[in-house]
Amino acid sequence: MGDLSTLETIIIAIVEGLTEFLPVSSTGHMIITQNILGVESTEFVKAFTVIIQFGAILSVVCLYWKRFFKLNHVGKAESEFPPLKRFLYKFDFYWKLLVAFIPAAVLGLLFSDKIDDLLENVTVVAVMLVLGGIFMLFCDKIFANGEEGMELTEKKAFNIGLFQCIAMIPGVSRSMATIVGGMSQKMTRKAAAEFSFFLAVPTMFAATGYKILKLFISGGTEILINNMSALIIGNVVAFIVALLAIKFFISFVTKYGFKFFGYYRIVIGGIILVMLALGYNLEIG
Repeated sequence: MGDLSTLETIIIAIVEGLTEFLPVSSTGHMIITQNILGVESTEFVKAFTVIIQFGAILSVVCLYWKRFFKLNHVGKAESEFPPLKRFLYKFDFYWKLLVAFIPAAVLGLLFSDKIDDLLENVTVVAVMLVLGGIFMLFCDKIFANGEEGMELTEKKAFNIGLFQCIAMIPGVSRSMATIVGGMSQKMTRKAAAEFSFFLAVPTMFAATGYKILKLFISGGTEILINNMSALIIGNVVAFIVALLAIKFFISFVTKYGFKFFGYYRIVIGGIILVMLALGYNLEIG
């Protein structure tokens, strides 16, 4: 199988699929999972944990395919728009995603090395898990006035994109940052969570593509070829598990809010801090 056994591949992919779209930090869970399994953090393992996000991306596109493949109908009112505005209206869904994606894309390219260095700081991951968990205990009250059917303007989409940049600090959780960003723009919990899923598609696709490109440039083509079976299995498992996780999360958060995830984050962050205090070597990245 290469750097990972079949069982290790499946377990890591299950963790990725479960945690990528929940506001609990997939990075924190990867730390614990890899160390429980005793998996060495090789170049392929580092790439694997990013590349299998592609399977999770496909789960979003599959669940919300009507949103991704249906253009807005230009009605009578919109037909009065200038040609450029009419064009943008037809592609409104993609346009808003692009606007929200831009901040993270720019900062990610400018500071990719520094972000990688932060990622290797396990203490930062654990502390942010705990702090984010404490915040989530109160975010339902802080953002309690979501508006049903609220129009998502370019400005609001861009603001959500700025929130996504906070997730460049490992342990924050991209899902948590973008959902909170959406709720800060008066979106309901459900609408904010769904837009977080949509925004994950270009964001995670770019991260996956960038990781593969860096591997090719550094001569890592052979690494991918030698571990192709692990990549295929990992993406398939992540796809299936993420489908279930998204359905669960939308239903759960609509009914109960985020407090449960806050407590959960505090526990996971606490476990990592205890492991560090006991002298465990929790290398990631």
